[in-house]
Amino acid sequence: MLLRRPRAFPRLPDGPARRRFRSWRRTRPFWAGTLLVLGGTELLVIPLSPVTVLVSLGLGGLAALGIGLALIAAGLFLWFVPSARHYVSVNALILSVLSFAATNLGGFLVGMALGIAGSAMGFGWTPRGDRTLAVALPAVLLTAAALAPTTGRAEAAPESSGKQPVTAPATPPSVTASRFSPHGFTLAGVERLPTAEGRLNVIVLRMRAASLSDYRLRTRDGGRAPAQLALEARSLQLRGEVTLYLTRFHGCLEGLLCLTFSPDTLPAPPVIPPFVFMTDVTAEQALVTADTITADGLGLRALPGV
Repeated sequence: MLLRRPRAFPRLPDGPARRRFRSWRRTRPFWAGTLLVLGGTELLVIPLSPVTVLVSLGLGGLAALGIGLALIAAGLFLWFVPSARHYVSVNALILSVLSFAATNLGGFLVGMALGIAGSAMGFGWTPRGDRTLAVALPAVLLTAAALAPTTGRAEAAPESSGKQPVTAPATPPSVTASRFSPHGFTLAGVERLPTAEGRLNVIVLRMRAASLSDYRLRTRDGGRAPAQLALEARSLQLRGEVTLYLTRFHGCLEGLLCLTFSPDTLPAPPVIPPFVFMTDVTAEQALVTADTITADGLGLRALPGV
C-alpha cells in the first residue's frame, strides 16, 4: 500500500478567478511591474522612516518621493498598458540609476537594484516565445553596475605619454549649453589638476563622443587681464578620447530633473545609460581634451576687462 505524505502547505484550489488572474498575468510583464512597484515603494519608505541619519544630495527626501512615485507608476503601466513597455522601461531605468545620486544612495542600493531589474525585465519581455532576454538583461545590468570601477581620488595630473602634464587656468572658464548629449559616458573620478597657482580638484568625465548645442564659453581670468574672451558656437562636436575636467556641473537630466555636481558632493554612479542627455547646462570647465573638435558657427570676441 502506497502512502502519500501530506503537504505542509495545501495547494489552493484552481478556481475560475485564479485561472483568469494567471491568464491575465501571462499577457503582460507582470513580475517586471512588481519589481518596479517594490523598488518605488522602498524609495518612498526610507525618507518617511524614523531613521535620523540619511545620506542624501540636496533635497534627497523630496527626490526620493518623486522618483519612488514615478517607479510605482511605471510598474502600474507595465501591468495595465503592456504595449508601452519599451518607453516605460527606458524611463524607469534612467530614474533608477539617477536615484543613486538624487536620493539616499538609491534607497541604500535596494530600490535602485529593484528598479534596474524591473526595467530590464520589462524591456526584454515578449508576449510569447523565448523569455531568455527578460531574464538575462537584468542580470547583465546589475553585474555591470557591481563590477564598474568605483569612484576614487587620484593625485596624478592628466598627461600624455612622453609629454609634460597639461596646465589648466587657475580660474576655470564658465560654459553654458542648451543641450549636452554624451556617448559612452563614464565618471572617471576626482583628480587634482595642475594650474599656474597650484592644484585644483576637478570631476573627470570620459566618453567616446559628445555634442553640445548653443555652446558658450567665457574666460574668467580676473587679476590684471586686460580683456576676457567669449567663444560661441551653434554646435560643438567632440570625438575620440573625450575627457572633461570640471569644477562644477549643473544640468537637467532628460530636461526634467536638475542636478548640480562638484568634486565635494556625491557624484553620479559610474554606470550611466547611453541615451541620457542634459539640458540647460552650466559648468566651470577647467580643461577639455579630444581627438577631434568640430564647431559650427564658431565665433570669438573679446569682452571688456573688469
